Amino acid sequence: MQYAAEDRPDGTAAVLQPGFLASVFRDLGAELPEHALPEQAAREQAVPAEVAPAPDSSESPAGQAGQAGQAGQPGSPPDDEVAAHGRAAALTHHRTLTVRAEHEHLADLLRRAALPVSAMDFESQLRRYEPRLFADGSEGAAGAEDPEPAWADFAPAEPVDTDPDQPPSRRLLDSGYQRELAQARLGHQRALREWRTRRAEAADSGTQVARAAHDEAERSRARAVQEYNESLEECRRAYRLGEPAAVESLLERALAAAEGSTQDLPAPCRALFRPLTRTAVLDLDLPPLDVVPSLDGYRLVADGRIEPVPRAASDRASDYLRLAARLALRALQAADAVDTDEVLAGVVLNGWLRVLGAEPLCLLSVDADRDALARTRLVLTAPDTAAGPAGPADRTDPTSHAEEDGTGHGVYADAEQDEALVRLRELSAVVTPDPYTGEPVTPCATVGAAVPATAELSPNEFAHLVRTVLTAGGLTGWSVRLRGPAGLVATAEGARGSALPGRWVVWASRGSDEVAADEVRTLAEAVREEGAERGLRLTTGRFAEEALDLAATEGYQRIHLIDGPGLRELAQTHLGLPLTTADRADD
Repeated sequence: MQYAAEDRPDGTAAVLQPGFLASVFRDLGAELPEHALPEQAAREQAVPAEVAPAPDSSESPAGQAGQAGQAGQPGSPPDDEVAAHGRAAALTHHRTLTVRAEHEHLADLLRRAALPVSAMDFESQLRRYEPRLFADGSEGAAGAEDPEPAWADFAPAEPVDTDPDQPPSRRLLDSGYQRELAQARLGHQRALREWRTRRAEAADSGTQVARAAHDEAERSRARAVQEYNESLEECRRAYRLGEPAAVESLLERALAAAEGSTQDLPAPCRALFRPLTRTAVLDLDLPPLDVVPSLDGYRLVADGRIEPVPRAASDRASDYLRLAARLALRALQAADAVDTDEVLAGVVLNGWLRVLGAEPLCLLSVDADRDALARTRLVLTAPDTAAGPAGPADRTDPTSHAEEDGTGHGVYADAEQDEALVRLRELSAVVTPDPYTGEPVTPCATVGAAVPATAELSPNEFAHLVRTVLTAGGLTGWSVRLRGPAGLVATAEGARGSALPGRWVVWASRGSDEVAADEVRTLAEAVREEGAERGLRLTTGRFAEEALDLAATEGYQRIHLIDGPGLRELAQTHLGLPLTTADRADD
């Protein structure tokens, strides 16, 4: 059967590819008129042979981004324009997926940073010895020796007394009992032979040597556990006494354990304990600023270019502060949970941003006493959803920005409503408004020389120092009226017959400025208004000559003055610890 030249055997028409006829005529050595060529073949012949094709620039990102623009030039084939647009769209999608992964990683970090930490107190660190079984399934030193068969395990029971008047010898002559006795002796002898055989085989095979080594290893393990627990108890006694090395060691263990949930985000925290004020100063290294994504994604514009979609600066700053707040709360929680013996009177935490080649910046600082930590919930609620509602990272089209929903938020809710930042503000924390502008905050307390200076103390530390020193002198029933970075104003009661009897108004301040006479007059007025009997003006600096003269006059004899040297002497007398005051800061 024959078919038409343009048809196939199955009856379908044969479709000639563009340039097919031209290739056939070229193979035959003939020339085809230009009007008879298909459109694509005519274009191929119209291009001069000496014009070399342009190098493929799709390997470089600039070439990939610019192909869509070339497709829009006059004379570009429609197929090339569609292909270039498809490549640009694919590249846009790939880059956007990378940005989404960064957002998802940040959300995961925020979730894990909000997880509660495990307690690392002394009780949780105690070790327990559990013996390991020997290779044959028996315990080692706890009784793995094969005991020798004892006759008591085989001896039959004596016959029951049927006649109380019958002598014992008659009962032992009972034939049934004698048969049982003979069988028991045979069983005991058989067990002895088997036991001796096992011992001989064990001696030949080295089992006894292996068992002895196993027992010695178990005894070593038991001794190691006992020695560790004894050393831990020694550390606990030192911790209760407030020895700095013991307190710092326990705190840093707890802080290191708290980092376990975010090992891919190093945030080391160092601890220093000041026995003078029983306060732990924590220096937390905050993560780098680039941990928060700076883009929402990429978009393909009308002319074929790929443009990044930047995030709002306020959104990025808010997300970084949320992460820093969670890390700070986690460190505070670890320090509070480990202090089961209530050695710490307070905790100061400073969050530092360290950049290579630049001075470290303090971005947040917290000064919290024990009562404030007890009042504040340090564990965030629902840690699995603490990251907040999803934002651009979960949107189908990443090019849609905040203007579409009108919220203007970043990945999470407004920073002012973030639970971690709210908890920090409940602790009167100071936080930088924008970490990306390099605007630091003043640390509540710093760690300097071995002998602390009053200028290095936090407001809570200075208040605790004044209260502790004066309580040792006899003042009790403290009521703080005002407290700030410069000092405090409080009232206290002294027992009758003590060194400081009656009701007192205490005004304590720190600084190098001289106390003027007007402040003495102000204290005298406060004493009269409070109905107190005496007033105490305490400063870490010096008093002006006019203030000293005024306190010596008739109407101010109930106003007592203590300067820097006097405070140092009180600290040494009642606390047994040295102190540097403002009047000696430059010595």
